[in-house]
Amino acid sequence: MATDTPVWFISGCSTGFGRELAKLVLARGWRAVVTARDAARVADLADGVGDRALAVSLDVTDQAQIDDAVAQAKAKFGRIDVLVNNAGYGYQASIEEGDDAEIRAQFDANVFGLFAMTRAVLPILRAQRSGHIINITSVAGLVGFPGSGYYAASKHAVEGFSDSLLAEVAPLGVRVTCVEPGPFRTDWAGRSLKQTPVAIADYAETAGKRLDGTREISGTQAGDPVRAGEAMIALTEDANPPRHLVLGRWGYEAAVQKVAARLKEIEAHKAASLGADFPEG
Repeated sequence: MATDTPVWFISGCSTGFGRELAKLVLARGWRAVVTARDAARVADLADGVGDRALAVSLDVTDQAQIDDAVAQAKAKFGRIDVLVNNAGYGYQASIEEGDDAEIRAQFDANVFGLFAMTRAVLPILRAQRSGHIINITSVAGLVGFPGSGYYAASKHAVEGFSDSLLAEVAPLGVRVTCVEPGPFRTDWAGRSLKQTPVAIADYAETAGKRLDGTREISGTQAGDPVRAGEAMIALTEDANPPRHLVLGRWGYEAAVQKVAARLKEIEAHKAASLGADFPEG
């Protein structure tokens, strides 16, 4: 990292990954901009740490709030070393029964809000010629599961964006990592989750079963948000951080299985792929 007391800017700190990560960062004596849609929900994170924390109201779907939060961060600390795009939530439905307003609201938060946050911070990172952008996606950014098609689409979008982002900013000294959690003991499957119930019988055993199962495991997931936060901090201390970091055994196994199957399928159709070019000579 470029400084012994780096500045972290973390969106979505009211609960879950964002809150635990912010606590870990501040416990190390580092500096942090901790945000939530209501700053009162993160004010406690700034207690007892002197001037090392800045609690800011931030709705990532509001460009004016994004600009103001980044301006406050720069005015107070003069730099941003790590941007953690954590704000977002889950929406589940069968594809056919997806509600258009819910789908668009999720994309506003998970995709367009993340894009806007990144654009707002990039001028600072570019001028510094240093920094690390950590995008919290999901195993659903690598694998599409029944009942989570629109959520998976939002996270796949961020994964593709992150590939291009890294290609553009790596020559400028800026790193990019997507953190891809599986099931973790956060509010994702509880208070934060939005669902459109499955009413079409044909989807009862696919999307319907997935929606029921997600609600049932809330609060008992194997993933530990504190250990996830420690893994994110370790990323920033790695001289060669990965582009992907899958978190949790369930997520790791699902991702490895999917990537292996995808590669096998692509290689099995090599002749058809190469045959689509104009003949050589």
